[in-house]
Amino acid sequence: MTIMKKITIIIVGIFLAFGTFYFFTKFQLGKKSTQTSIKPKQEKITYNFLLLGYGGGVHDGTYLTDTIMIANINTKLKKATLISIPRDLWVKLPTKSGADFHTKINAVYQLELFPKDFPDLKPISTKSVISQISGLQVDGYLSVNFAGFTKAVDILGGIDVNIKKSFIDEEYPIDGKEKELCDKDTEDLFKKAEPFITPGFNPDERNQQFKDNPKLEEFVKNATSSPELAFPCRYEKLEFTKGITHMDGQTALKFARSRHSGADGGDFNRANRQQQIITAVKDKVLSIGFVTKIIPLMNEYKKDVKTDISLDVIKKFIEQADKSKEYKINTFVLTDQNVLKNAISDDRQYILIPQEGIDNWKEIQKNINNTIIGITPIPTATSSAILK
Repeated sequence: MTIMKKITIIIVGIFLAFGTFYFFTKFQLGKKSTQTSIKPKQEKITYNFLLLGYGGGVHDGTYLTDTIMIANINTKLKKATLISIPRDLWVKLPTKSGADFHTKINAVYQLELFPKDFPDLKPISTKSVISQISGLQVDGYLSVNFAGFTKAVDILGGIDVNIKKSFIDEEYPIDGKEKELCDKDTEDLFKKAEPFITPGFNPDERNQQFKDNPKLEEFVKNATSSPELAFPCRYEKLEFTKGITHMDGQTALKFARSRHSGADGGDFNRANRQQQIITAVKDKVLSIGFVTKIIPLMNEYKKDVKTDISLDVIKKFIEQADKSKEYKINTFVLTDQNVLKNAISDDRQYILIPQEGIDNWKEIQKNINNTIIGITPIPTATSSAILK
């Protein structure tokens, strides 16, 4: 076994599950330094890692991040804090011309990877944007696509998740069927309805068409407000029951992505479930001998996981391996019930902004810092011990 493979695997347990996906690849680590490392005068005990989850595949939103988390780790206090940032958070990015440019935060990673798509943007990094919002200096990032996440859970033999609330999601999208018309009847209705789904149609003509064909009116209504009814083949019905549930990779991904449930829907509840998944993965990683399972499959993951976490930092955490079970995890989700509020952008997008006003991150930073040091209770924060 090569030293890089050993390092990549060991880091999984030490990063308390945020590094779970790290063991997939030895290829994205920084280059080995040829210089002799010099011990710093003051030992660094606090690290902030950015965790990004994106869909992958081949489509316009390949690198839009559904999951954005900061993992704050204090090696002296043996404590970690997961901070979830909602994808609709409205952020300002710098431009060469000085023109105002705001976007949802879930687009920042894609803009970083493909800067030529917006030539007026100055060079950006997702890490710096997250640092600006959170007030935390991000030491490194780790991104994983859905395929990598699914493989990770399956390699571990599945995970056990404590579902806190039963829910049904009738609108879980099936990958690859986003444009399916389902059957001949639906295809015919879609051809007739298409002119009235896009802006610029003649209202009188539409009303007459609806009068002559009631099915067309119903289809247009469903296509714009209840697409699972208009295009049922595009969606899968999910049902999760409260209690401990064993999940394979696909099931865990669906649990983490679902957001159209009346009982547990929306991005904020989804963020809480994503944190549950990370905790469940951490528990599994620390409770089984998984090394022999992963080694033969290492090469499969070079396209699924990317990171810029340095080898020196990894070695630092390897020294903490025997203490990983002592760590405690706190969680905090930025929501419209604590530090954010709902808004509409100038181009009519639903967005989230700080309660103090657009681009004002001061109170958010204060709440994040309070959560980390534990000086004030926050309703959305929970705490659990690693391996009771």
